[in-house]
Amino acid sequence: MFTIGAMSRKTGAKVQTIRYYEKIGLLEEPGRTAGGQRRYTQKDLDRLAFVRHGRQLGFGLDAIRELLQLADQPGHSCSQADSIAQRQLVQVEQRILRLQALQTELARMVSECTGGGVEDCRVLEVLRDHSECLTEHAEIGA
Repeated sequence: MFTIGAMSRKTGAKVQTIRYYEKIGLLEEPGRTAGGQRRYTQKDLDRLAFVRHGRQLGFGLDAIRELLQLADQPGHSCSQADSIAQRQLVQVEQRILRLQALQTELARMVSECTGGGVEDCRVLEVLRDHSECLTEHAEIGA
C-alpha cells in the first residue's frame, strides 16, 4: 500500500494532480485508513504511471481516458489504441511544423537586425507589425 506522497514520489505527479485525476475519474477513489488517509495499491500506482506517461507524450485527458478503457479490456483489438496514437502523432507533426515556421521567422528577424539603435531594431519592428513576417505561423498553444 502506498500513501499519496509515495505515489507522488514514485511517479513525479504532484499530490494535487493525483487528487484531480481521482476527481475526474482517471484514478479510482483509493481505500482509506481509519484516520481517513488515502491508501493506494500497486494497480493504482501502475495506472497513475500510465496517465503520467500519456501526458508526457502529449495525450489529452480524454484520449488517456479512452486508452485506459481499452487497457481495461485486454481481449479487444488494439486498433482503437492505434487510432488514438495516430491522431496524437498528427497533432505532434502539426506542432513541429508550426515550431519550424517560428524558428525560421525568429532566425530571419535576428539575422536582419543590424545591432544599431532601438529605433531601427528589426526584431522590434517585426513584433510591432505582423505584416513584416515572411512566414505563416500561429500561436504555439493554438
